[in-house]
Amino acid sequence: MADGAAPSPIVGAGPLSRASAVVYWTLALEALFLLAASPGLVLLFLLVPDPSNIPLVALALVPVGPAFAATVFAWRASARERDLAPWRHFRRGYRLGLGDVLRIWIPGLAVLAVLGINLTHLEATGLPPAGGVVLAVLAAGIALWLVHAVVLAALMSFRTRDVARLALYYLGAKPLVTLQYASFAILAGGVVVLTSDWVLAALASVLAALVLRAARPVLAHAEATFTAS
Repeated sequence: MADGAAPSPIVGAGPLSRASAVVYWTLALEALFLLAASPGLVLLFLLVPDPSNIPLVALALVPVGPAFAATVFAWRASARERDLAPWRHFRRGYRLGLGDVLRIWIPGLAVLAVLGINLTHLEATGLPPAGGVVLAVLAAGIALWLVHAVVLAALMSFRTRDVARLALYYLGAKPLVTLQYASFAILAGGVVVLTSDWVLAALASVLAALVLRAARPVLAHAEATFTAS
């Protein structure tokens, strides 16, 4: 905490206090996520579901990455500092991780957009149906790698190329974590299909908490192996 700053309220030790704090943090972080991601979300919600809009979807998702990473950062801080100032941790996570996350997030979105365009225009590419399967598997792998990379970039102090390499390593080295990320992606897709993307956006803080919980083995291994003095 900076000198002269007012101390943040501390969460009580009782179960009711802890439960109330979790609800408060969830709602506050959701509002902060929506605010930070709003430029892209507004564009995303205005787009018609059409393959021709894939590049615009990728563009709309650019602000979502840093906002989600800051939400993950804030959730991790909540476990270490029992206070009621989620905005302080979100702001710090956003400021510290913005550049690192974008250097991973933007290229990842660009590659996924190219793969998405090829998948939706498979006949024009001249690829056989089996080629479409390969592209779909590749896109899924890159998406899961991107989740690993964003979490590492948000919570660890590594160079971008090291984040990329570690994300690729953990993709296979921690299969249970990767499978959990895949299940979250499937659930998110189901929410969008059965309801709308608005509902998924409204669940972002909950999803960030789940991703952080799933990432614990990766973070523990990375801290013990690559940051130990």
